[in-house]
Amino acid sequence: MKKSFIVLIGIFLLIGLIVLIAFLASISTYNKMVQYDEAVAESWSQVENVYQRRADLIPNLVNTVKGYADFEQETLTRVVEARSKATAVNISPENLTEQSLAQFQQAQDGLSSALSRLLVVIERYPDLKANQNFLDLQAQLEGTENRIATERRRFNEITRVYNTYIRRFPARFFAGIFGFEQKPYFEAKEGADEVPVVSFD
Repeated sequence: MKKSFIVLIGIFLLIGLIVLIAFLASISTYNKMVQYDEAVAESWSQVENVYQRRADLIPNLVNTVKGYADFEQETLTRVVEARSKATAVNISPENLTEQSLAQFQQAQDGLSSALSRLLVVIERYPDLKANQNFLDLQAQLEGTENRIATERRRFNEITRVYNTYIRRFPARFFAGIFGFEQKPYFEAKEGADEVPVVSFD
């Protein structure tokens, strides 16, 4: 009787130890997932910041171009409309899905395309290209395009770290329980590995 009681206590202790180890592992894993999730959210904020910086430069660009009376109004209207669409698409870090990111990227691509058309038209205006305000905007837009490329790359890197972690065991098990889901990446379009050249020369 005494021997079986000792065995029973040993079994309970072993079960308790296993439960304690599992509990500590779940806490550690959960905290790591939260840490990576927050890093993705922070990186996403930086992506939005640089896109917003580009959007903030556009009114100055439009106002500088408007000073040239014969400049094509339709081109300016397209830039303003594209900017409006791009700034209307806001995604919170909690709502980062493939669909929402594709919608965001499509709006930003529309603005890039409108800016490209504007720059092509500007080639016909040598006085405008020599304007000091315009030259300052050129430098700022070039810097912003570089920042956009850098922040998108950083976002993809931290997203890869997060996605890899939550797919590994035992994190995969706990990710399902606590609702941590994979995050989407920025998908590069063909030729997107090169930073767009913003040139008014």
